[in-house]
Amino acid sequence: MLSDDELLRYSRQILMPRFDIAGQEKLQSARVLVIGAGGLGCPVALYLGAAGVGTLTLVDDDNIELANLQRQIGFETSLLGESKAESLADRIRRINPLVSVIALNQRLEGEALTRTVTEATLVVDCTDNFNTRFALNRACVASKVPLVSGAAIRGEGQVSVYDSRREDSPCYHCLYPEQGNEDLTCSEAGVIAPLVGMIGATQAMEAIKVISGVGSPLVGRLLILDAWEMQWREMKLARDPSCPVCSS
Repeated sequence: MLSDDELLRYSRQILMPRFDIAGQEKLQSARVLVIGAGGLGCPVALYLGAAGVGTLTLVDDDNIELANLQRQIGFETSLLGESKAESLADRIRRINPLVSVIALNQRLEGEALTRTVTEATLVVDCTDNFNTRFALNRACVASKVPLVSGAAIRGEGQVSVYDSRREDSPCYHCLYPEQGNEDLTCSEAGVIAPLVGMIGATQAMEAIKVISGVGSPLVGRLLILDAWEMQWREMKLARDPSCPVCSS
């Protein structure tokens, strides 16, 4: 049951017939795990917190550096040296005190990662390295928790949704083999600031769609953005019948 304060705060969402109070209540009861509180994680967490996701868990073991401020909009100069996860959690609490925000200033691995994923309604991957992405994908497939994946580098970005609850859904490993992928980070290749906002906002929208059941999530579809040409392309993704992660 939504309170009067919640009905007013979320009124612009509740006004939409497709979303309505039912959609808002689904957001309110959801537990979303956001892995990475950087360029993608900032807009994802800020939008989901403002939209009324009941519980947000933010995971990042890094501290805020000067070079982050060009694109990581959850932070400011006065926070240099502070924990990204804790600082972003504080920002969300100031925006929306009605949501619960948990900050984990650590790298989740092994049993801790599996346990945390299992407790989530949905996971949003905002990381920048393949090892973490593959581990997160395996945990989501094993726990049948939907995964919203995003990436951005230079002027290019991509978004997809992997939902192992659906028999037709591929997983992240169906798209990328675990061997032969080398990390290329923003610190090495660069990234234009608004790009991570565009991809992060798209991830937040996909998360809301999956949780609320409204709209058609990007399951079996990979959305690719060339920001310099401002062109979106869509690729169809099929489940790999021989995938070592999801085929069994």
